Amino acid sequence: MHVTLDNPATAPQPLGPYSQVARVQLADGGALLYLSGQIAAGDGIAEQTHGVFAALSALLRAHGATLADIINIRTFLTDMDDLPGYAAVRRTYLTGTPPTSTTVSVPRLFKPEALIEVEVVASCAAGRP
Repeated sequence: MHVTLDNPATAPQPLGPYSQVARVQLADGGALLYLSGQIAAGDGIAEQTHGVFAALSALLRAHGATLADIINIRTFLTDMDDLPGYAAVRRTYLTGTPPTSTTVSVPRLFKPEALIEVEVVASCAAGRP
C-alpha cells in the first residue's frame, strides 16, 4: 500500500497548511481517497452546501473519481435545523444509491461563518489517475 497526500492545483486550495486528499493506492491498482472536511462561503445553508459539493467534485475529479464514487460522507452542521436544506441540495449531487453517512451537530466550525463542513471517503477504480 502506498499513500500520497496532495492539494490538486485544479481544485480550490485549502485554508490552512494541510493536505486535502490522502490517496491510498491499493494492490489491485484501485485507490481509496480520503478528502478532508470542506467548507464554503455563502449566505445560508443551500449556498454553502453547493460550494462544498463543487469543491468535493473538483478534488475527486483531480484523482479520476466523481461524486458517484463516494462511499462514506460525514457532515458537520452548526444548526440541525439546517438539515432539510442540506439534504435537499445533497440529493441534487448524490443521485444514486446514497453512501454511508453520519451527520454531527457541532457548536461551531473552523471559520465562524461556516454552517456546514463535509468530509468524504471515495473509491477510485484501477486505471484511473
